[in-house]
Parts: sequence; structure tokens; C-alpha cells
Amino acid sequence: MFDGVVLYEDDHLLALEKPAGLLAVPGRGPEKGDCLATRAIGRWPDALVVHRLDQATSGLMLLARGADMQRRLSAAFAERQIHKRYIAVVHGLPIARQSDDGWSEINLPMMADWPRRPRSKIDLENGKPSQTRWRVLARDEADQRARLMLEPVTGRSHQLRVHLQALGHPIVGDALYGHEDDSERLMLHACELKLSHPESGVELHFVSQVPF
Repeated sequence: MFDGVVLYEDDHLLALEKPAGLLAVPGRGPEKGDCLATRAIGRWPDALVVHRLDQATSGLMLLARGADMQRRLSAAFAERQIHKRYIAVVHGLPIARQSDDGWSEINLPMMADWPRRPRSKIDLENGKPSQTRWRVLARDEADQRARLMLEPVTGRSHQLRVHLQALGHPIVGDALYGHEDDSERLMLHACELKLSHPESGVELHFVSQVPF
């Protein structure tokens, strides 16, 4: 039974908060059956996953209620009609090359790193187009860390983590793409979702408090 934070609920969709360390969907093996999707189904039997967050990432997830709404929301994601933002804390103090709107962009193609799955990698020849917009919110000179707002334009697996590693500023707590540090978790949180409700057309804007 889902007993976590519910930001929104109606007959068509749900906006829930996934804690860090919880799988979004079941993994392989019975020991990996506990996940946000399974917990949600215990409370809303028609709940279906539309998109995912990495196990180590916390924050907002959108779930559909019923197969028709799942198709409609999946299409909205594919057509980039649903906008997501994340907060991350990274190692180092990145230097922004800002556009007129104050955002910088990482534009590096990605693909699965098959010999080292579940990792992904930058591949300039064979990778799929991948774009991440980012801006600096705060700098910590003493700890040599920075807090960033991230806006994925595309949605590749591990995109934010791989792009920030490629920038030379891996996310704090990222044991997969970074290096060992003193963080107890991956400092990456899905903090915002914006979309038009597929049924009513009402503009929805969900905000999740950053836990770090």
C-alpha cells in the first residue's frame, strides 16, 4: 500500500513522490519487487507507470490511471509537452556558457554502455541526440560544490548523470559515474513537473521540496 507523499490525485493521473533508494518499477528477482509502482497499485489498482526515475534519485513521478491515459501521457512525454526540472549538487564549480535566457546546454549524444550495463555513455558517432539545460543556483567555494537546476530536453537513461560527468562535474553521491565521497545518497531530486491535463486541459504545476 502506498503511504508516501501524494501531490495530486484524480480519476486520470497521480503525482507521487519517490524516495531515494526505492525502485520506480520492479527489478529482476523477488527481492526487487518492492517499488513505487507496486506500492501505488496497492492503493490505486489501475495505476500505470508513464516514466521512471533512477533508484537513487528522489522526487516527482507521474502515473496514469488506466491504459488509455498511460498512452496519452506517454505521447505527451514523447512530444516534449511535459516539462521536468531537477535539482542536483555537483562536485566542482562549473563555469556556465549562458544563452540569453540564463541557461547553458549540454548537447552530447548518448547510448547504452552494453558491456557495463546499466551504465550509459557518450558516443559521438552512434549515440542518440541528448540535450540537458542547466543553470547554477549556488556555489560553495569552501566545499568546491555547486547547486544546479537541470532541465532535460531529451530523456535518455541516466542522461543527467552522464552529461554532468562529461561536463567534469559529477553529481555528489554518484557511485556509478562519479567517485567515492561522503554523501549518503545521490544528490539528484526531481523537483518540478508541468503539463496540461490530457482530459481537462487545465495547466498542472507540481513542486516537490528538495530534501538536501
